Amino acid sequence: MNDQSLQRLTEQISRDCFGKAFRHRAYFNRRLRTTGGRYALHSHDIEINPKHFEYYGTEEVISIIKHELCHYHLHIEGKGYQHRDREFKKLLKQVGGSRHCQRLPGARSSSLKIHIYQCRDCSSEYERRRRMNTEKYVCGKCRGPLKKIAEKNIEKTLTAF
Repeated sequence: MNDQSLQRLTEQISRDCFGKAFRHRAYFNRRLRTTGGRYALHSHDIEINPKHFEYYGTEEVISIIKHELCHYHLHIEGKGYQHRDREFKKLLKQVGGSRHCQRLPGARSSSLKIHIYQCRDCSSEYERRRRMNTEKYVCGKCRGPLKKIAEKNIEKTLTAF
């Protein structure tokens, strides 16, 4: 698939699923790494990660296009086009798009480190993303001294659009 066939596919999906014309550009962008596609607010263009087509085929690209077209049409109409907006969620469900794309094989997963502290007096436990100076801070319940007891890593696996 090349940029011209992606443009035609996007125009067809827009007509068939949304009943509206797509009047801007749709093209592949090899620089996209962590996302399946992107809708540009300033130019109204849609960019698609070509690796999703290479690994998963046309069905995955169609799902990504539907997601980006939801952003496109809602933004053009002046409605809520962001992921958290009710209009976006409703339109995405109507057209059969998905909220997340599949993860690319070999993509690095980001890990999140959690620091676990415990009060020496009341044994209350606290989980924090940032380290804490145990000489400076005390327990919020009994004001007792804190000690660091563990660290754990959490993997993030979803790839956003």
